[in-house]
Amino acid sequence: MELGAFSVSLSVKDLKTSKRFYENLGFSVFAGDMEKNYLIMKNGNALVGLFHGMFEQNILTFNPGWDESANALGDFTDVREIQKHVKSKGIALDREADETSTGPASMVLFDPDNNVILIDQHV
Repeated sequence: MELGAFSVSLSVKDLKTSKRFYENLGFSVFAGDMEKNYLIMKNGNALVGLFHGMFEQNILTFNPGWDESANALGDFTDVREIQKHVKSKGIALDREADETSTGPASMVLFDPDNNVILIDQHV
């Protein structure tokens, strides 16, 4: 089971300060918009999302169907298949994808330490 591209989504206090910090670590802006209060920063295969005022906790994000450059993959594990697997293991979901749908969908769960995990399929 492939979960797709991985990134960490950080809830930041000051987007400009965080942008500068990650640029100093060698990241560059890959996507996003300062006007919309978010940036996706990239360094090699590493992705860090910087989000101001959108959510309280940091989030571990997986994107089925995408590689780390947001290129669509021809073959990938659909979020609904991942969801069925997770549920079969007895893991509770906070938000579920509609299993009768196709295409973009997402699901949310928490790890044992209450870290948010978002599985967010865009294709």
